[in-house]
Amino acid sequence: MSWELSRRRLSRTVNSKYIFGRVPLLHTVIFLIEMALAARLTARFNTYYEERPLMTMMVTNAILAGIADTVAQSITAVRQRALRKPGGVGKDDAFAIEIHELDRKNPLLGRDLIPDSKALPPPFDFERLTRFVAYGFCIAPLQFRWFKFLSSAFPVTKTSALGPAMKRVVFDQLVYAPFSIGLFFVTMTVAEGGGRRAVTNKLRDMYVPTLKANYVVWPAVQIVNFRLMPVMFQLPFVSTIGIAWTAYLSLTNASD
Repeated sequence: MSWELSRRRLSRTVNSKYIFGRVPLLHTVIFLIEMALAARLTARFNTYYEERPLMTMMVTNAILAGIADTVAQSITAVRQRALRKPGGVGKDDAFAIEIHELDRKNPLLGRDLIPDSKALPPPFDFERLTRFVAYGFCIAPLQFRWFKFLSSAFPVTKTSALGPAMKRVVFDQLVYAPFSIGLFFVTMTVAEGGGRRAVTNKLRDMYVPTLKANYVVWPAVQIVNFRLMPVMFQLPFVSTIGIAWTAYLSLTNASD
């Protein structure tokens, strides 16, 4: 019991610290650690890829997925902190987070007891980060083999480059994109403890809007990817560009 109390106090203290009163300190530290890992991996990517290509892709994907979710959580924290300031519960961040935790544990009359408490900055969700890192790690083999399949099915030559690249984009967006978006929402909902009804509701509410957003962003990105990038760099390129996209998915998946 004392350990749990100490852990909660430490969590409240760490989560109450902000840089310039706006950017959460814990989120920033985690982001910098992730960026350091990404920089280390980038510096030796070719060596790692030659030795263990699939594992290199999996680790790369996991790190970039973690960066994306950290960015998403930081956006949420900054936005909700800004929302609570005008009518706020006060300027004492530690107290605000204490109230937030109390409200979250209160199953009844939470809004009546503590008005606007849902607008308080949430603490960093390590479980959510773990889910995204694990998903990025596990989905990488499928993405890796998909790109190799597209490369072999529609080979790019010196005399014919644009045509095969466009065929890859069309095939990717009509086959893999709808499947991957559905897989993401199903996997995340199940990992969060949701059952069949939660999965159905998530797909009903989120799938079509997310697929539409995908078609706004990814065809242009994939044209560049399939036209210019060697196979070994296609997944890292997509994952790097996809930091913003994965952050969007993280925000979408976490939305009410």
